[in-house]
Amino acid sequence: MCTTEFYADLMAEKALADLALVAVTQPGFGPTTPPDDVSMENYARLLADVAARERCDLVVGHSLGANVALEMAALGLFTGPLVLLSPTFSRGDESTFLTVLDAVGRVPLLGPLAWAGMLKVVPRAMRGSLPPHRAETLSRVMADNDAAVCRRMVREYYAYLARYPSLVPRLCEAGVPTWVVRGEHDEIGLTGGERRGLEACPHVTLVTVPDASHLLLVQKPARIADVVLEAAAATR
Repeated sequence: MCTTEFYADLMAEKALADLALVAVTQPGFGPTTPPDDVSMENYARLLADVAARERCDLVVGHSLGANVALEMAALGLFTGPLVLLSPTFSRGDESTFLTVLDAVGRVPLLGPLAWAGMLKVVPRAMRGSLPPHRAETLSRVMADNDAAVCRRMVREYYAYLARYPSLVPRLCEAGVPTWVVRGEHDEIGLTGGERRGLEACPHVTLVTVPDASHLLLVQKPARIADVVLEAAAATR
């Protein structure tokens, strides 16, 4: 549900002034047109094409976008460093709210109504998790989505999670230098087994951001900028 507007604060950080940065709205997010195939694998191919065209050395993804970036590496489409902000490594890690919404969304007649209602309620409810000076703009961005498109994308997203009991081995086997960054109070879970698996990967660095939740991208842009710089240094 988030467009490039959510990257504006990070990209404005002075620490990143020497880097050439490009932000991309995943097709179907906000008012953009979705592809016919909204599977995670197709999104990985589409975004890998953008990364190649823009000659990107490093990819940063947040939330579902972090999982798209993970899949880019897993499919061998991108070999540069990754910064994954609050990815999901298994279906059980996902928020109960989204899981219930996905289940309700599969019910004829009721599903479209549930998603339409979500787009009215959730952006307002999330304002408390957003920086006060940005809350109005960012919540408006989240509300500017198509309920039917969201419903399709989340259904495919859960189908993707169902294909893999855990995405930790998938990330580890990709062998790509990766920084996995989570907020101290992240709503997305991480099991003990998943944490141990990530810690055992020599090319994965785990970072916890204090006083941040799932929206750490806009809550702590300066700290995220530090991680991006660390990952960028690995490309040199």
